[in-house]
Parts: sequence; C-alpha cells; structure tokens
Amino acid sequence: MSTPDDPDALRAEVRGWLAQHHSADLDRREWLSAVVDRGYAVPRWPADAFGLGLPDELARVVEEEFRRADAPGSGQDRLNLWAGTVLAYGSADMRARFLRPLLLGELNMCLLYSEPGAGSDLAGVRTRAVRDGDGFLVDGQKVWTSHAAQADYGMLVARTDPGVPKHEGISFFFLPMHQDGVQVRPLRQMTGERHFNEVFLTGARVPAANMLGEPGQGWRVLQTALAYERVMLGETNRGASTRSAKQGSGDADLVELARSRGKFDDPVLRQDIARVLMLRQVNRWNGRRADSELAAGTSSPLVSLGKLVMSRLLHETGRVQSAIAGPEAMLEGEGNPEGDDANFAAMNAFFTSIGGGTDQIQRNIIGERVLGLPKEPDPYRGVAFEDVPRSG
Repeated sequence: MSTPDDPDALRAEVRGWLAQHHSADLDRREWLSAVVDRGYAVPRWPADAFGLGLPDELARVVEEEFRRADAPGSGQDRLNLWAGTVLAYGSADMRARFLRPLLLGELNMCLLYSEPGAGSDLAGVRTRAVRDGDGFLVDGQKVWTSHAAQADYGMLVARTDPGVPKHEGISFFFLPMHQDGVQVRPLRQMTGERHFNEVFLTGARVPAANMLGEPGQGWRVLQTALAYERVMLGETNRGASTRSAKQGSGDADLVELARSRGKFDDPVLRQDIARVLMLRQVNRWNGRRADSELAAGTSSPLVSLGKLVMSRLLHETGRVQSAIAGPEAMLEGEGNPEGDDANFAAMNAFFTSIGGGTDQIQRNIIGERVLGLPKEPDPYRGVAFEDVPRSG
C-alpha cells in the first residue's frame, strides 16, 4: 500500500478517503474494520501489524484529519495500551489472536496490577502464578480494577519466582476473566460511581501461550504498558472531569461558564482560567515530545510529565469551577447542575492523581530519569523477594 511521504499530499489523500468512506450512520465495527484495513488506525506501526510505517510527523497528519472529520479509530498506536503491549511483547501467536480484535474494540479489557499491599510499588505484588501443565494457576487479589466485571481479559502481573529479587520474578499475562476462579466485587467511589472493583483470583487458569515476554520479564513489559496508560491519561483524561463530560459534552468551557455567571471580568478568575488553558497547551506539547521518543516496546519518562500535568489540570479545573459556581458549589444533584459539575470535577480529579501511578511516583520518575537526581535508597536491593521482611 503506497502512502505519500509529503504532508500535504498525505493530508489530501486521507481527507479524500474520509469523504468517500466515512458516514455518521455507519456500523461502528464496519467502520473500524475499514480504518484498520487501510492502516489509518495505527499509522506508525509496520504493515504486518496493520500499520503504514509512518514517522510521527506524518502520523499526526492522519490523526488531525480524522479529528477534523469527527471520525473515530485513528491514533490507536499511541493510545491503545492493550494492542500496543501485545505488539511490543506478544508472540506471533498472540499477535494473530489479539491485535485485530483489540483494534476493533471487540475485546473488553482490564488491568490486574494493583494489590492491597502493592499499589505505588507494583514490584511488590504477591499474586502468584504457578506452572501447571500448559498453563499457570493464579492465586491472589487485585484492587482498583476498572471495568473488571465486563472484561474478557485482564492484563495481569503476577509473581512466578519468589526466589529472585522482586523486579526479576514477575511475569505478565493475558488472563481470561470469564472463569470460576475469578470473582469481581465493585467498589463505590465518593463520586457515586462504581467502575472500580476488587478482583479475587483463586486457582484461576491462564494459558502459558498468553504470557507476554519471557518468564520473569514482566517488569519490563509492565513499563511499556504503563507508558501507554500514562500517555492515554495525560492526553485524553480518562474519566470525565465533570458529570456533563461523563455524559458526552466534554470538559466544561470555563470561559463561557464564567460569562454566564457574570464573573468573566473578575481579574483573579480570569488569571485562574488562563492558567488552566496554559496547562492544557503545555500538556499537548509534552504529549508530542513524548510521542517522538516512543517506539514499540519502549517507554519514555516524559509520559510521566504528561500524567502529572493532567493531574494538576484536573485539580485546577475543579477549583476554578467551584470558584465560578460560588455558593452553589456546596450543592449537588440535578437541581443544581453547575454545583453538581463543580463537585464532581473536584472529587474526580483525585482519580488521575492516583490511577496509573500516583503524582508522587511520577515526580520520582521525573526526578530520577529526566533530571538525573540520585535514586532513593533501597536496603533490600538484590535480595530475594521471599526474604524481604513484610508486615502483616
């Protein structure tokens, strides 16, 4: 498949293809299938992985034209963490089984990372995966798992060798969720939502063919998966910042909100709104910088900057919304829509401060891997995981 290497020619080609093929009333699966087959879903990936092998500059042209046409499906090479991780570390068999269904959105997925005793320090996971014939038996508990009840597979980090240092004894799997050994219990958030869950694994079985990377290579695989997740969190703000956004209207327009309340002439409020708009622009620039350093199978510490900026952006947005709403920000419910939105924005901001690695973890990564500051001391570095003292 020939693709122009000139940005203007490529833009014209993509625009023409969209004009010919895109329609708002198209079946979503039919549309995504056409996008994947044309290579526009993952334009940076090679042809044997449904891509076009384009450099980032040209891939951005494809994404821009899709956004202009309000057409979904492009940019998955940056934002589809499930498919990206399979491309980077999955076997040829796994790629054949999972890549296309993941790009088409046919498989529901969840992340089986955090545990009650291993949240910020994922290398401390205690969930065990023990070899049993052509698979592994998994026992343990995961927590804060989004959409676990609907998931077909969970991306699982589990300890396969406790006799080596903690980072070396972890493996990474695609665990089938629809089996007797998996129990999902919902967790209620302070926003009233219930899309987080705790997951109990009791003799759950995962085929050895569903391991990504080699045994004990799970920490490396996890870093790539986390990089994709942080790009997604940093750029798209997974989890709406307001109730109206959750219902599909996007981030609240603070400028119009301030004008509607007669507060746009307040110089302090205008400065606060400008700060939010500045953070949005910085986040876009940082996303492009991180993308330029990312390649399949790698991670960049720059994505932690984007994740941290998005967290700051959501907290600032919630604070400014509350200031605009005034006393109504103390109210919630359908009878007080602006106050309800402000409350939701303020509470939901903590989702990004915690999910995908806490703000504190991002600062550690930035300090050590971007600024070159000394690492924090670890008295148990090099000690077998089973010999590390633990409480409880």
